[in-house]
Amino acid sequence: MPVLKPLKGSTEAPATYKQPSRKGKKAWRKNVDVTQVEKGLEELNEEIIKGGVVAELPSEELFTVDTVGDASLSKKVPQYTSKPLKADEIIAARSAVPGPPPSRKRPGDKTTDGIIAEKRPRREYVTHKELNRLRKVADGVHESTVEVADATFDPWGEVVKPEAQKSTPVEDKRDEKKKAPKSVTKKPISLLASGKTPKAVPTPTGGYSYNPVYTDYEARYTEESNKAVEAERKRLEAEEAERLKMEAAARSAAEAEAAEARADLSEWDEDSEWEGFQSGGEELKVSAKRPGRKSQAQRNRIQRRKEEERRLKHEAKTKVRKAQLEEIKRIAKEVSEREHEQNLALANLEQSESSTDEDEVLRRRQLGRLKLPEKDLELVLPDELQDSLRLLKPEGNLLKDRYRSLLIRGRMEARKRITFRRQKKTKLTEKWAYKDFSI
Repeated sequence: MPVLKPLKGSTEAPATYKQPSRKGKKAWRKNVDVTQVEKGLEELNEEIIKGGVVAELPSEELFTVDTVGDASLSKKVPQYTSKPLKADEIIAARSAVPGPPPSRKRPGDKTTDGIIAEKRPRREYVTHKELNRLRKVADGVHESTVEVADATFDPWGEVVKPEAQKSTPVEDKRDEKKKAPKSVTKKPISLLASGKTPKAVPTPTGGYSYNPVYTDYEARYTEESNKAVEAERKRLEAEEAERLKMEAAARSAAEAEAAEARADLSEWDEDSEWEGFQSGGEELKVSAKRPGRKSQAQRNRIQRRKEEERRLKHEAKTKVRKAQLEEIKRIAKEVSEREHEQNLALANLEQSESSTDEDEVLRRRQLGRLKLPEKDLELVLPDELQDSLRLLKPEGNLLKDRYRSLLIRGRMEARKRITFRRQKKTKLTEKWAYKDFSI
């Protein structure tokens, strides 16, 4: 079988870079340089084979962000990667020239700069002064001797006489310029409407017991139920009053819009009486020939008609405003009457309450800007009553009761807890230490 061999010679298109002329077809077809085009096509085919055209691929497929660094770099070039920081080199560098003398006094010149060895005193021998002292001690001669004598004072035998306590006034050693406020000597103001100061820890009635008597429990249960019903009734009345107010406002606005729409009707929207009268059987006859200009009588008639329409529009707007004012007065009167009825009902309710509840009626003006916190409802429902202390669930909070008692007695003002406080602004920065090397 014969072997297939490639054709001999160049497979590239013939090209003549220095063409004398391009006037003939042969010069155009044969002597044109297409190497650049063929090279571009080959590069395009190679890019397609390798995965796609580079110019058309997105940046995520072409590049990757290296945030860790090459782990094998420290093994390949350890002399560069293990290079210490410049700051450490500056700190570790010590000059052989001593620095300037310090401004403060030192006890001795025993400190060095780390280069010259420190001179330490020798302690291996005994000085002559110490040797002479030891010799005297050995001979029995002492510089100071202690004479031993019997004790003549008995601390346990002395009888202590009680001293009379003298009432000495306490002197105020504070600065005279700093004076105490006037409220220090005044009595705390109670928040009760009666002005009485309640007990710090009030004694609860029998209805607060975990195992109460039926009569006491029924009375307290009925009382709390009436309070809840009255509060719900007030809430519904307030909602109804708000609804009626909104309906009246919407109705007044609708009437005003309708009146304005009627007043804004032009002479083409409705027939005007000033144009003449028309009977039921007659029809307007269109004249074959109309004058080109209006006469003075026609202009006067049109002017009178416009003035009359303007007057009617003003009267309609005035009428609407009067109606709105009357509606506002009526609504205000209804609200005032309702408030009066609510105040009367509240006064009757306060009079009908027991003596224990009368003490809880607070004054209208309280201390501070914040209102007194409401008392927790410490009431166990009938189905929650237990006959065993093991199943008992405690009610109320002693801390809240103590705090509310201090507020009612006027010992302190109501405060609001600040849950969030302004913190210091901090800025976090990250240094790119892996970039601080050179190869």
